[in-house]
Amino acid sequence: MAAQFGRRLRRGATTTAVAALAVAALSASQAPAIVSGGGDGGGKQASGSSVPDGDGSASGDSSYHTDLPPLNTPNKPGTSIDLPGLGGESEAGIPASVLAAYKQAEQSIAITNPGCNLPWELLAAIGKVESGQARGGRVNDEGTTLTPILGPVLNGVGFANISDTDNGEYDGDKTHDRAVGPMQFIPSTWATWGQDANSDGRKDPNNIFDAALAAGRYLCANNRDLSVKSNLDQAILSYNRSNEYLATVLSWLDYYKRGTHEVPDGSGVLPTGPGPLNPGGSGNSPSPDPTPSNNGNSPSPGPSPTPENPGDSPSPKPPKPPKPPTTTPPPPTPAPTVQRLENAGTGKLSATAGGVFAERVSVRGEDAEGKAVGKVAVRFEIVGGTDATFAGGGKQATVTSGSDGVATAPALQAGENTGDFTVRARVVGRTVPAVDFTATVTERQADAVVRTSDKELTAAPGAEFADTVEVKATNQGQTAPGVAVKATMIKSADDASPADKGPYFKGADGSPLRTLEGLKTNDQGLLVLPKIYADDATGTFLLQIETAGGAKVTIELKVAAPA
Repeated sequence: MAAQFGRRLRRGATTTAVAALAVAALSASQAPAIVSGGGDGGGKQASGSSVPDGDGSASGDSSYHTDLPPLNTPNKPGTSIDLPGLGGESEAGIPASVLAAYKQAEQSIAITNPGCNLPWELLAAIGKVESGQARGGRVNDEGTTLTPILGPVLNGVGFANISDTDNGEYDGDKTHDRAVGPMQFIPSTWATWGQDANSDGRKDPNNIFDAALAAGRYLCANNRDLSVKSNLDQAILSYNRSNEYLATVLSWLDYYKRGTHEVPDGSGVLPTGPGPLNPGGSGNSPSPDPTPSNNGNSPSPGPSPTPENPGDSPSPKPPKPPKPPTTTPPPPTPAPTVQRLENAGTGKLSATAGGVFAERVSVRGEDAEGKAVGKVAVRFEIVGGTDATFAGGGKQATVTSGSDGVATAPALQAGENTGDFTVRARVVGRTVPAVDFTATVTERQADAVVRTSDKELTAAPGAEFADTVEVKATNQGQTAPGVAVKATMIKSADDASPADKGPYFKGADGSPLRTLEGLKTNDQGLLVLPKIYADDATGTFLLQIETAGGAKVTIELKVAAPA
């Protein structure tokens, strides 16, 4: 059984005796060395770090669970963190969705802030102390708690005094704030640090994926390197300004680093010490039924009968019935583990430049027997030299699969770069082969192109044409911006090969060019060609303009000597 404190630790209410008990218990569990916090519950320094300036903290310095890890660690240092579902101590089991959220947050921050060196075990330690791993993993398929987890009212009675900052949006209290969700953010802190880690369009403190990423980024603030002990202590103290809190979190951090395993959601061990789940510290046992009152329907009990011979010894009590044999409950069924990802019906991925892909990437997580595994965090990533993005502008998106094991990426938005790129899907936090999908961006197209003027184009031999040529491209009746255009001086209406005499464009070095490629229409679908020059040949010549998509228009150019 985990060592427990019998009272709530809170700012301004802890004692030296409690701090000493924490140090003694942690020493026995081989946790990292700490410095006792004294009697103020959060005003001292620990491990060479200083308490953050000001009174702010992520959780508002509200209550937290004071249970300590078992004195015997779940495994020896250096062993795998993915122990079998039935192995190790029960306290070492972390619910599947909660564990996935912690590992996803670690990997995300490793990309965006590699210098922080955030270990997911730190998030697990804080999540254990703050909410008992989201009430033992009582979350839905998207990772949102089945019921809100609220800390005490921060009205200055035993805790900080924080007036309402969210109009009760998150904590339901329009007078004072309360810490919210599995990582116990106060609304004012969530307003700054809240994240949308599961790409559902919401920053929800009650969602373990959102809350875990927000907690990670909060801990990494101020350029902290959490591999440095003083920075680690400072980060934890910024979450709750209590040295006893620091000691408790460090003990769980050490415990989880020595080994843990995944358990099914809803089957995690609930804390028995005080905290948001049981503020009075009385554990999780239901209250006994009240003594029934005498409502007049039942006779009041009379006085106890007096023995006939008061001096005689009372009659011996009848023997107690034998206890029924103790039965060992069957071990819990281990949660299915994802072993592979499969294409869940993704079709051809193709879009024109600047457009949205009609098809979305979808994968299905399966166990070794090919059965669906739900609640798996899948990261989708765009790979290759492309400016395509997911909806919202990112190159990565993490989605939690549903109960059918299927995870679908956000819609893909094509950029202006044409060609192929790769969308890669992989499981967060597990060594499972990734699945790659090829996506293709094609040129913008136009199904019609016309000249915007009907004025005759003429020039004298050896002179330049006075008027420029402007054309407009459309596609299905709509303006077609960014469409590639090719302009060619052709030999004749029956021969579209480039002419060897007649009007021409000039190259960068001034040499004649009779074919121009790489031209594109502007935002209004318009294109103005460069100036056109005439050589000594006279007659009527043809300029053909062709767009990506096959639209063509032929324009006459006349070269004649002045009258």
